[in-house]
Amino acid sequence: MVFKDVIGQKEVQDKLLSLQANNRLSHALLFIGKEGSGALALAMNFAQYLVSINSKKAPKGPEVADLFGSFTALPQEEPPTDNSSEEHYIDKKAADLMHPDLHFSYPVVPKKSGDKPLSSDYISEWRQFYKTTPYGNLYDWLQFIKAENRQGNITSDECMDIIRKLNLKAFEAPYKILVMWMPEMLGKEGNKLLKLIEEPPADTLFLLVAENESEVLGTIVSRCQIVKVNPLPDEDIADALVNRYDVPPEQARPLSLVCDGNFREALHLLQHNQENWNAILRDWLNATVWRGATEYKRFEMLNTVVATISDLGRERQKQLLRYFIQLLELSIRIRIIGEGKLNLPAEEKEFALKINKISGISTQQAMVKELENAVYFVERNANAKMLFHALTIKLRRIVLDKTLFLTQ
Repeated sequence: MVFKDVIGQKEVQDKLLSLQANNRLSHALLFIGKEGSGALALAMNFAQYLVSINSKKAPKGPEVADLFGSFTALPQEEPPTDNSSEEHYIDKKAADLMHPDLHFSYPVVPKKSGDKPLSSDYISEWRQFYKTTPYGNLYDWLQFIKAENRQGNITSDECMDIIRKLNLKAFEAPYKILVMWMPEMLGKEGNKLLKLIEEPPADTLFLLVAENESEVLGTIVSRCQIVKVNPLPDEDIADALVNRYDVPPEQARPLSLVCDGNFREALHLLQHNQENWNAILRDWLNATVWRGATEYKRFEMLNTVVATISDLGRERQKQLLRYFIQLLELSIRIRIIGEGKLNLPAEEKEFALKINKISGISTQQAMVKELENAVYFVERNANAKMLFHALTIKLRRIVLDKTLFLTQ
């Protein structure tokens, strides 16, 4: 399988394979996808496939003397393929990121004062990082190489090393390929690569992977074919969590709703996900809008639920708020499109329908705004008890005249 590390993104996968099959592959591709979308995995897997194309031919074995006094090469078995299809064969050296025609560039830091660091200084760490964290971001990488508070860069010396390597002849593959991750970190040093990208040596490909197109040197962007990588749909994230990480479906669904198409965020949240968000939200809403309770009873309920939320810690508080936002947005979609036209998990659908009973679209939009503000303040380390008490009062004021009893 060519794109074994990639979650979803079938349209992009088909486009890349079609470009290669129809000999329409540009010499420079710029993959643009936000964190956790899989842009790096797409570029890496595609590069592994491209350098493996010639490897589909069976190599000759050692030569032995034949009956007529000459020498004949012993045949060897055809190399195995990942899925028994020749067109999807991935060479073992490419799979291990050790192919001589596959080069990498990424932000690095000096290993000691005065060093002029190159990506090749960290190649062992890079192989290990990618194999274990294909959806990692720049922060993950810098922590992996123990950069501490130093900012990684792709330096002038790195650019000169790239020029040197790509001017060599290919060893085995039909292409020499450079995969550059985070070209945003090139800065003005990228000018040194302009001529190479515009007029590359024969059979040379550049696969650049960026998160923010606006931060990549404009003269580089203009020389590349753009490959847009969209955030992942909720269902693809949930499916990957279930099938790749053995996460129970009832846990995967809420995680997929709150990570905003970012699989890295989904994995991060998984490490902190120990709560039943629906139960907490039910108690929170009852404490907020239940008219059947006395003021004393409601205040007691509010103190209990705010204490529970405060004890979650910042990451899980943000997760809870984002999950609430997703449910409100789901409620709006149900109201506009109709529940019969949406394929929704039963628990989230039931909760969204309850929210629709107590609020209209304008009310739900106002609630979303307050919840987004709360996420902002949580990220800035606001006092949790004060924040959630104040948020609860605001939510009650928003829905006060349209509340119905919510059964527990």
